[in-house]
Amino acid sequence: MSSETSTPYTPASTSTSVAGNETVTLVEEIKKYDTEALISFLQGQNLGLSETAIKILEKEEIDGHAFLKVAEEKLRSYGMPGGPAIKLADFAKECKDKKLRSFSSYKTKKDLKEVLAKHGVEDGRITDIPQFTPIRELTGKKISLNPQFEVVGEENTDCVDYAIKALEELICITEGKQYQIAIGFAQNVIQRESAFQTNKRKRKADDAFGEEYDYLFGIMTTATEWHFLLYTPDGISCTSRNPLNIRFVETTLEEGSEDEKELCKNVKRVIEVIVGLLRERVDVEKEPKNKKARVQEYLKKE
Repeated sequence: MSSETSTPYTPASTSTSVAGNETVTLVEEIKKYDTEALISFLQGQNLGLSETAIKILEKEEIDGHAFLKVAEEKLRSYGMPGGPAIKLADFAKECKDKKLRSFSSYKTKKDLKEVLAKHGVEDGRITDIPQFTPIRELTGKKISLNPQFEVVGEENTDCVDYAIKALEELICITEGKQYQIAIGFAQNVIQRESAFQTNKRKRKADDAFGEEYDYLFGIMTTATEWHFLLYTPDGISCTSRNPLNIRFVETTLEEGSEDEKELCKNVKRVIEVIVGLLRERVDVEKEPKNKKARVQEYLKKE
C-alpha cells in the first residue's frame, strides 16, 4: 500500500475547505467544475440528457461558472433541443439554493438516529445494525492511502480522515473518540453514501445508470477499537457487535513480552481485514454483475 498526497476525488478534481462550517452551498462547488467535470456531475442528476445535449455543452465549453448563469434561451441559441434546455436551465436555478452539509456536523444522538433510520435501523443503536463478517486476504493490487480526502455527495461534503482507493474510492476511515463511537458510525455512513454518489458520477454514463449494483466499505476506529461497515444501496451492515480490539499498555514496549506478542497479533488481524476488504472490492470489479451476489454471501455468513 502506498501513501500519497491527498488529491480530491470529486468531478472537478478541486478541493474545498468546510472546516468550522456546517454547510457549503452547491454553487461554490459547481463554480470549480471544468466542462468535463460539469458534464459528469449533470449525468449523475437523472436529468436524462441526450448525447446531442452533452455534445453542445462540450462544443460551447460550458464550465461550472457558465452553467450557473445559463438561460434556456441561450442554450436554444446553441442548437440544444427544448427538452434538455428547459431541464438544464431549471436545474441551474435549483442549484443556487441548495446547501451541502459537512460530515463533521453529524455529532448528536438525534443525527445518529436519523442517519440509521434512513438505512432501516429504527432505534438508533449501532448494535442493531445488521452484521457482516469481513474476509481476510492479501492483495498485490496497487492502492493508495489519502489523508484528508474530499468527497462531495448530493447532500453532504467534507474531507474524510482517510480514504483508500484504486480507480475509485473503496474504503473510507473515520477517526472517532472512545466515548463517541456511535457518532463516528453516523459520520462514516454519511461519508459512504456521498462516496457512493461520487463514484457513480465518475463512471461512464452507460455504466453508471443501468442495473449495475455497487457497494463500499467503511472503517470507524478509535485506534484501540476497530469497526467495519458495509454500505449498499439497499442498506448497511457492520461489525458493531464484534469489533477488533488493539490493546496497548506500557509493557507492550518490552521486546519479547506477552503484551508485545498480543499487540502484534491484534494489529495483524486488523491489517488482514483491511487488505481482505480491499482485495474483495478490487477483484469484484472484474465481474461487476456479481456484486449483489457477493454482498448476499457476506450477509449469509452472519
